[in-house]
Amino acid sequence: MSKGLRSWVRANWVDVANRRSDGSYPKCGRSKGEKRRNYPKCLPMSKVRNMSASQIRAAVSRKQKAERKPRKGKRPNYART
Repeated sequence: MSKGLRSWVRANWVDVANRRSDGSYPKCGRSKGEKRRNYPKCLPMSKVRNMSASQIRAAVSRKQKAERKPRKGKRPNYART
């Protein structure tokens, strides 16, 4: 499989920070006015399947820590997965 931009866009991106009660993950991105418990941590589903529960919790924790730091303008906060 090619690792180009096309395959990156076609990947099934999910928000691992906001797990549903049935155990699934919501799609990445929010509709206008939608509220979620936590700030989204988006990953491709293929990567999530290969991660343990503790690895997912650690990734979400790193993202939340990065979001607490101030940043200039509207730059995104990147947190290692």
